[in-house]
Amino acid sequence: MKLLIVLHHRFELWNAPEWFAQRLQGDFPQVEVVHFGSYDGIEPQLRDAEIIVTWSLRPEQFMLAKRLRWIHSPAAAVHQLMFPELVNSDIILTNAREVHGPVVAEHVIALILALAKQIPQAVRMQQTHTWGQEIMWSGRQRPREVAGATLGLVGLGSIGREVARLASGLGMRVIATRENPEKRKPGGVERVYASTEIDSLLEQSDYVVLAAPTTPATTGLINAERLAHMKSDGCLINVGRGPLVDESVLVEALLQHRIGGAALDVFEQEPLPADSPLWDVENLLLTPHTAGLTDKLWERHYTLISENLRRYLAHQPLLALVDKTKGY
Repeated sequence: MKLLIVLHHRFELWNAPEWFAQRLQGDFPQVEVVHFGSYDGIEPQLRDAEIIVTWSLRPEQFMLAKRLRWIHSPAAAVHQLMFPELVNSDIILTNAREVHGPVVAEHVIALILALAKQIPQAVRMQQTHTWGQEIMWSGRQRPREVAGATLGLVGLGSIGREVARLASGLGMRVIATRENPEKRKPGGVERVYASTEIDSLLEQSDYVVLAAPTTPATTGLINAERLAHMKSDGCLINVGRGPLVDESVLVEALLQHRIGGAALDVFEQEPLPADSPLWDVENLLLTPHTAGLTDKLWERHYTLISENLRRYLAHQPLLALVDKTKGY
């Protein structure tokens, strides 16, 4: 049995360290573990690989893998794998949503507090040696408390559930939307709306957090019509995927102060181009897709992948299964 790891990314952290494959080989001597740091020349390796750990495969590469039974994505998002040949196959697909959830949720809380306490404005004034106490209090958006504020979560996956837990611990009222609202409410969530009732969530929320996957139904979810349902001092936070938000209408809404502010960690195009208008919007906080960064990342990946490999070899159900018909 061959397990093929093929991961190549311009950002070093997204590439599996050397110890990862070595530890897998040591812990599972009955499995041949092959690690490629590039997609160049992998075609011969695909032909007899039963398990592949990868961000993506092209359809023509997928068709070469005749013995393939399981693909694991180290990302939470798997839209890049949703081509018909894979979706319609019996290949198992798992992802890393539980790996990224806790650390991304911490980032969400940091963004909420930064927006509430006007931290970006204070940093800008520090850079110009300006004592801005009166300026910050007399501005359009004043520093405020998060306790008692309403947090609206779009998505209740691993990120959303952890955000709800942390936010409720800060005294926030948490409401959410998801595709199946009849499921049991996670801890800390007061009410769950159907996805079709998102306007009700937007109208109530002081902070709206997008933590949904990219699907045909969620692409362009936050458009001009949806932004019009937000409170005039409400803030939008996106840690899901860039395509969830129409960035041009968000810029317009922020410049015209139709909403209070926003924070984005993900973007339609990454890296964000130097000439993007997003850089210069005063009431917009940008982080360069760093919500999931942690020095514990690959240890967490190892815990999940090694447990799933143990289950796979024992013919037991795998963790973090993706419903390929839904794309998450």
